[in-house]
Amino acid sequence: MRRRAFLGGVAAALVLPRMIAPARAEERRLITLGSAVTETVFALGAGAEVVGVDTSSVWPAEAASRAQVGYHRQLSAEGVLGLRPTHVLATDEAGPPATLSQLSAAGVHVVTLVATHDAVGASARIRAIGVAIGRRDESIRLATTLETEFAAAAHYVASAPSRPRVLFVYARGAGTLQVAGRDNAADAMIGLAGGVNAVTGFDGYRPLTPEAAIGAAPDVVLLTTRGATSVGGTEAVWALPGLALTPAGAARRLVVFDDLLLLGFGPRAGAGAQALAVALRARG
Repeated sequence: MRRRAFLGGVAAALVLPRMIAPARAEERRLITLGSAVTETVFALGAGAEVVGVDTSSVWPAEAASRAQVGYHRQLSAEGVLGLRPTHVLATDEAGPPATLSQLSAAGVHVVTLVATHDAVGASARIRAIGVAIGRRDESIRLATTLETEFAAAAHYVASAPSRPRVLFVYARGAGTLQVAGRDNAADAMIGLAGGVNAVTGFDGYRPLTPEAAIGAAPDVVLLTTRGATSVGGTEAVWALPGLALTPAGAARRLVVFDDLLLLGFGPRAGAGAQALAVALRARG
């Protein structure tokens, strides 16, 4: 039967078993799309069943040995079907829709999960993936660990003397510089780590300008590891538009954080929130 499941929220793990009957482990050939999905499948012990991943799936290192199917938003049905998958696990950011429809029509179980950026949704996604690939018990344990780590982060944040204003700069070289507004992974993780997003006037991302940086008046500037490297390193960050003229720039308060820990919202997100909370408190 050709079926496609859309999962979201806590109810996802309850709906999935009636919609998809997982094949036996020796029969499953999984393609995982999205860093959080791939991390979860490997963390559940099903890495041996993964035959393909997208370009964002760089953790764990073992994932790099799997075939690449390209950028998860620009999939080719031929490239995916060439790996003979039984299941494709993806977030709702994957596409285009016509490609996913082609995969379903070819008999592939396409399991679509919400690309959530909150603690409850991340836990529910782990449980839903576990049911989809026959790893329910493992997913319960992994989700419980994630919930415990998020709770520990919240406890630590509650004792903080202040909440620093944080400006997240997404960088992929000096020509690609954006700041994070509301309703995205960086905004969510800053809040979970006890910071306050310094930019609230828009959703998503917009280009970094001197005026935007100075107006945000951040106490701390936050970049990913890849982002800092792409602009020439930590000292080069202060040469970016307007950053040296902010309170963060005057005090050289910069946090550089692992890309997937900050933005992935996978099974390590709770530990990431704890580590970011410690880093912000040290520099806030």
